[in-house]
Amino acid sequence: MSFTLADLQQVIRDIYDAKDRKRGVEGTYMWFMEEVGELSAALRGGSEAEKAAEFADVLAWLATLANLAGVNLEAALVAKYGDGCPGCHKRPCVCGTAEKP
Repeated sequence: MSFTLADLQQVIRDIYDAKDRKRGVEGTYMWFMEEVGELSAALRGGSEAEKAAEFADVLAWLATLANLAGVNLEAALVAKYGDGCPGCHKRPCVCGTAEKP
């Protein structure tokens, strides 16, 4: 089974929406940040399976936040990165090293 970002958001909505809405954006953001911390630890010394699981958790919690905020992740990514780098509009980016991204 594979997911588009839209599919992911719908799956997360189907599974968790009632709990997520009850928790709200602030509570959900705290869980998201906890998962980012767990990903950081996995990147520093976890197994490949642990890294994969933490990436999945971070992405799922990001989808939850997007659902609560009414943001379509797929549309947001296309709008921001569909033409390449948001700064220079190139693929790959040719922005200077001092610039973001």
